[in-house]
Amino acid sequence: MKKLFTMIPILLLSTSVLAQAPEENRFQKVVLTENLNEPLEMAILPDERVLFIERHGAVKLYNPLLKKTSVIATIPVSTKYSDNSEAEDGLLGVNIDPDFAKNHWVYFYYSPAGSIPENILARFEMKGNVLDLASKKVILKIPVQRDNCCHTGGSIDWDAQGNLYLSTGDNTSPRASDGYAPIDERPGKSPFDAQKSSSNTADLRGKIIRIHPEADGSYTIPDGNLFPRNTSADSKTRPEIYTMGHRNPYRISVDSKNGNLYWGDVGPDAGKDSIGLGPAAEDEFGQARKAGNYGWPYFVGDNKAFWDYDFETKKSGEKFNADKPVNNSPNNTGLTELPPAQKAFIWYPAAETKRFPLLGSGGRSAMAGPVFYNDNFKNAKRPFPDYYDKKLLIYEWMRDWIMAVTLSPKGDYVKMERFLPNLKLEHPIDMAFGPNGDLYILEYGQGWFMGNPESKLVRIEYNGGNRKPFVAASTDKHAGAIPFTVQLSSAGTRDFDNDSLHYQWKITSQAGTAPVILTEPNPSFTFKKKGIYKILLTVSDAKGLKDSKSLTVQAGNDPPRVSLELTGGNKTFFFPGKPIQYKVNVSDQEDGSLDNKRIAASKVKIIAAYQDAEDKPKNDLGHQEAPVTFTAGKTLIEKSDCKACHFQDKKSIGPAFIDVAAKYKADNGAVATLSDKIIKGGAGVWGETAMAAHPSIGLPEAGQMVKYILSLANEKTAAELLPPSGEVLAKIPEGGDPNKGIYKFLASYKDNGANGMPAQTTEKTLILKNPTLLFGNADDASKNIMRFKLGENNLLIVTTPNTSATFKNIDLTDITELDLVVAAPKDQLNAQGGIVEIHKGMVDGELLGKTAFIEPSSDPNAFNSSKPPAPYKVLISPQTGAQDLYFVFKNDTAKGALFVPFSVTFVTK
Repeated sequence: MKKLFTMIPILLLSTSVLAQAPEENRFQKVVLTENLNEPLEMAILPDERVLFIERHGAVKLYNPLLKKTSVIATIPVSTKYSDNSEAEDGLLGVNIDPDFAKNHWVYFYYSPAGSIPENILARFEMKGNVLDLASKKVILKIPVQRDNCCHTGGSIDWDAQGNLYLSTGDNTSPRASDGYAPIDERPGKSPFDAQKSSSNTADLRGKIIRIHPEADGSYTIPDGNLFPRNTSADSKTRPEIYTMGHRNPYRISVDSKNGNLYWGDVGPDAGKDSIGLGPAAEDEFGQARKAGNYGWPYFVGDNKAFWDYDFETKKSGEKFNADKPVNNSPNNTGLTELPPAQKAFIWYPAAETKRFPLLGSGGRSAMAGPVFYNDNFKNAKRPFPDYYDKKLLIYEWMRDWIMAVTLSPKGDYVKMERFLPNLKLEHPIDMAFGPNGDLYILEYGQGWFMGNPESKLVRIEYNGGNRKPFVAASTDKHAGAIPFTVQLSSAGTRDFDNDSLHYQWKITSQAGTAPVILTEPNPSFTFKKKGIYKILLTVSDAKGLKDSKSLTVQAGNDPPRVSLELTGGNKTFFFPGKPIQYKVNVSDQEDGSLDNKRIAASKVKIIAAYQDAEDKPKNDLGHQEAPVTFTAGKTLIEKSDCKACHFQDKKSIGPAFIDVAAKYKADNGAVATLSDKIIKGGAGVWGETAMAAHPSIGLPEAGQMVKYILSLANEKTAAELLPPSGEVLAKIPEGGDPNKGIYKFLASYKDNGANGMPAQTTEKTLILKNPTLLFGNADDASKNIMRFKLGENNLLIVTTPNTSATFKNIDLTDITELDLVVAAPKDQLNAQGGIVEIHKGMVDGELLGKTAFIEPSSDPNAFNSSKPPAPYKVLISPQTGAQDLYFVFKNDTAKGALFVPFSVTFVTK
């Protein structure tokens, strides 16, 4: 290509113009649905409906016409180990048949529920918006181990010849090999030996399989796979294997034109090179132009070799030979002499790499996306620009980036560049282009093994022409007594094409009077007549495109003013058994005030109560004002048909919500039980009237609805009103967890209305945190830190030294000691230990204190959040006021994970 450009300068000039990357603001991220429960893979249907799966078995469908997501089926799957802890198993992969428009077939790869340890590839028929579970045809079964395990793969894709590709992981525990090659050949240790799977030519694990599904549910073997077709029962090869030697090829992609196969292989965990063991860990992006062996567990990256380590004698043999790899493990049932190992296409460690510097540093989870071809989208509504023609998209689950890789005509690597550098992602786990030319992305969210509120299905739309203005509208007041002047603002409105803009504010009254038109960008207006007014801002560009935003203003009744403050002590935390002082004041222009006694204290609602903080909004920090209702669940109920049968505080056809809350208040399994009943329906508990099923409601949404209902039990017990000032004793209910929950104060006043206008209510809330904070709930954490869920707790794994977690706006008044629970599990995590420093204000701000060195531990319970180790105590000098606290994790000699910080408890004098 360079020679061609040198020979033809005119072509060079024209190409350089075309080669300019499109403006990033021409791309728009559109959120289609969010708050998902471990979304994994998706398929875009020919009519732009999006079919996607969640690990626990839900099959969901996004309908772009209705702009609604519904659960169309639930496949029973295995998701846990025998000890009931979370595994990586479940509903893992999905794709549609290339001829879906005619046959409506959908393929899933999953771990069936039950006692048989296997994963299966199965085909179902989709009828309209329903997945027919009775149409199931099992195409392929792969025996697996379900304990001491992980690494599932599960991605499905197709080539132009109708061949199905399926990725499978090595199904091998890495815990006993210190992050190096898991090749433990001792008797009974096969769960820790990837030679039984990835390098076993007679096993389908650690592979990318290529088969041709047939109409009757069987499959044939296409030409060109790694091993020949065979019918012998004692054959040492499986003809389904296209590529082998993979650890966890979690997302794959097949080039729609030339059939090249791409995958992202999530690599091992070793933090440094070790003579006698092997190289530091690397993730890989792979490319296969033909069938081949890609080396795991003997090689990583560009064929960096491990040593043949003997786990029995603790001695190392020779380095493995990439030209002639040999599998002589007793757990191998296939060939001993393997095909030569092939190098990765792109490879990278946890640290920055000179070979591919754009990849950055930190945690690693490589994912392969599609190759974009502009001629696949000739009639699309919004095709991506030609600039991305023939480029491969790769992405990173941990580092939250997408790269566009330029390929030579032969498919060789040329260069890479960041795709939309300012695009904010929350752990992208799948991507695909839709028929309209949009790029769909499924975002898993930050936490492992958990439903994340930030998880979502999004669409990246490209606009190659004129863009309509982006409109923002605001007002300094939404209500007031007449005459009532508001300052209107269009601040934030902009046009990406730099067109001149025309502004029109249209003010209309419910009374039907003539509208008022204002044409300034930021006008003021005085309402002289009472009423409820709609204010519509419309902004037009020079080419006629326009957009609008609306506001509502009420004139004639000034809203009450309510203040709620704590008058002493710590303003971030409550301490069980200790008093909390507070003061409330209310004033209203029409009604008077508490001070002049025109407002009676009995008219002001003031309550204080302990509440489980599980669903507390993320912005409920310290003593800031914030709502404490279970907002998401309440909103879902209001939008559903629940109110047809239930009232909050009185019986209808169904029971009152407060009675449901009282009945299940002490039931730890109530959320799961009642969520299931909302989805599936039920009868016999509250009478003969059956509760209708709601199959379109997903499990996370049902859970939110149930949690809101159960929260009403706390509201019922907190009905006793408090005086405008005084103190309350912080109490945790009997059986409550002393390390959880919040204490909330709520003060509200509803005025009497004025001038015939409706009454208005003003409410203020204060939140006091539990003095024990989980590091997994930190307000901020370094990118290189992994968030995950263990049991019911959100935790962190510190994978890189000199990273930090931050708790913002923490009042240190009366705090004398910080107790940190930190574990450095040597066997499970290969943790290397370190110290935790506590800094004030910034990551290198004033040092308040630090822990002793946290030594690695081989205690099997070191990683058990239900039985955490003894805390490390850090004494601090007297402090006052709110601070941002930075917990900095240090170990200058570590090359891998340091430890798991569980929690910090703030101890008062």
